[in-house]
Amino acid sequence: MWREPLFDAYQKLLPRPRASAPAIIVEIDEPSLEAHGQWPWPRTAVAELMSAIARAGPAAVGVDLLFVEPDRSAPGADAALAQALQGRKFVLGIAGLDHPDRRFRVPPRAAPVRQSSARELPLRRFVAHLQSRPEIDRAAAGRGLISVDTADRVIRRVPLVARVGEVTVPALSVEMLRVAAGVPILGIDERGGERVALVLGDVAIPVQSDGTFRPYFGPHDQARFVSAGDVLSGAAGAELLRDKLVLVGVTGLGLLDFQATPLGERIPGVEIHAQILEQVFDRTYLHRPTGAALIEAGLLLAAGLALVALVPRVRAHWSVSLLALVLALFAAVGLAAFKAGRVIDVAGPALGALAVFGALLAATLAEADRQRRLLREAQARVAGELEAARRIQMGLLPAPRVRFAGEARFSLDARLEPARVVGGDFYDCFMLDAHRLFFTVADVSGKGLPASLFMALSKSLLKSIALRSGADPGAILAQASAEIARDNAESFFVTVFAGILDARSGTLEFCNAGHEPPYLCRPGRAPERLEHPGGPPLCVIEGFAYASARRRLAPGESLCVITDGVTDAMDPSGSFYGRERLTDLLRKAGDPASTLNVVRDDVRRFTGSTEQADDLTLLCVRFNS
Repeated sequence: MWREPLFDAYQKLLPRPRASAPAIIVEIDEPSLEAHGQWPWPRTAVAELMSAIARAGPAAVGVDLLFVEPDRSAPGADAALAQALQGRKFVLGIAGLDHPDRRFRVPPRAAPVRQSSARELPLRRFVAHLQSRPEIDRAAAGRGLISVDTADRVIRRVPLVARVGEVTVPALSVEMLRVAAGVPILGIDERGGERVALVLGDVAIPVQSDGTFRPYFGPHDQARFVSAGDVLSGAAGAELLRDKLVLVGVTGLGLLDFQATPLGERIPGVEIHAQILEQVFDRTYLHRPTGAALIEAGLLLAAGLALVALVPRVRAHWSVSLLALVLALFAAVGLAAFKAGRVIDVAGPALGALAVFGALLAATLAEADRQRRLLREAQARVAGELEAARRIQMGLLPAPRVRFAGEARFSLDARLEPARVVGGDFYDCFMLDAHRLFFTVADVSGKGLPASLFMALSKSLLKSIALRSGADPGAILAQASAEIARDNAESFFVTVFAGILDARSGTLEFCNAGHEPPYLCRPGRAPERLEHPGGPPLCVIEGFAYASARRRLAPGESLCVITDGVTDAMDPSGSFYGRERLTDLLRKAGDPASTLNVVRDDVRRFTGSTEQADDLTLLCVRFNS
């Protein structure tokens, strides 16, 4: 499944350069059709084209056309074409069929083939064939297959030798080489396994044991083509065709079945033969060696042993790095083999390594789950010690001014005041790497000890996933929702705002999972609510795909993230603090620490003697440069 796309990627990365130009294609193109009429032309016109080509002195001419039906346009038209071919180095095409055809019961004529061993090769077999009329066929110097197998509509393998019934027939390109070289017999040198080659004099073309050949495609090049109309008119000089391997085919609109190549291009079918001839001349082959399966098994075994030995002993992010290194090594091995002309399937070992890593990761997660259960039991034993629980909870929260002391690229501060001894709000901030700051503010549904326990679990899992994956905020929240929901018997949910700030550019990636929108504060301008419908709170909709957004902060801009404990704070008369009051206050925003102090003090003045109804959490980050 993954093998062929991988080889396609190699060809796109390293397309074959056109080092030599042994082949030229005489194309029956649109200008030719306009000048000489629609296709099919009368055989007399085709005979004129073949004679013009022959007069130029080509090494051999491969005709990628079939003249199956008699030409009734003029008496003797077929004979005229046969006379144009007679005694010259013309090779006619044969189309293999996978179904019987009563019109062609006689086996095709083909060059004799001699194999060096008695082993019967599993060659591609056609039950019948199409070929030109007998009168025309007898005049040709050779016959070659023009059929290719395109199971997924991309040309990746071409039979260079196949069987039509019981007759072994070479491909058109191979037969052209045989006729050009004057070699009477096509040899098949078979030395066991995949060590098979087609031998034409001193030229050996490696093929797979089933006779197929992997074309190594170069980009489509119009320099390979000359218009048939120019050949007929004499506009194309004879030197273009002299001593060349000339292919004749149709490329006019509506006449051509374009073929897709691994390069992502669609090229005329006749050009495939030309590119194969170029490969033979340049000796740039792609071949799967006999020991390829053993090499692939060895790669998988080595990777599996390395993962089993190291993954359980290193931290999660290091184990992911180890897997990435293994996959990168596989890719390097495959690419190096490709450059050497060897086809090694590293996709199989890579998938096997992923399976081993998945099994090891599952065991690691099971151990982590066991540790979480132990943690919940320990928390249950100290449920009555609320003051101790408060110290534990507050100890989970980072001290931004301590953690980021000396950081000049950004400033960050945060506050959390639970409504009760312990609460369900939390914030977090840490570096994913040397340049990316991850920060989050969240609010667990409910209050008190149950919410605080769920808060501890949610924060731990969210941080673990963020550090382990290094993905965008939406992907992190999606994974966190799935992990948190596994142990959510009380059906808690969590609103979360998560962001990743690139301290180099000020680019902010963020996702809002049902949380109060934060405020973007800019010097001299009104604060802006950063609306973002990222998705519902975590643990509400199973498998929800959270979306991330992006915003670039200018130097001096800051983001203030709050929980609804700020806007929903009430005064003694029952009035809410509200968004308008907060917006007016944030117009005077300064550095993060002073901004948070101003908001907290204003909320306290507003509520007065009213008991705090909800946890109050604020986080402010400013991009400096």
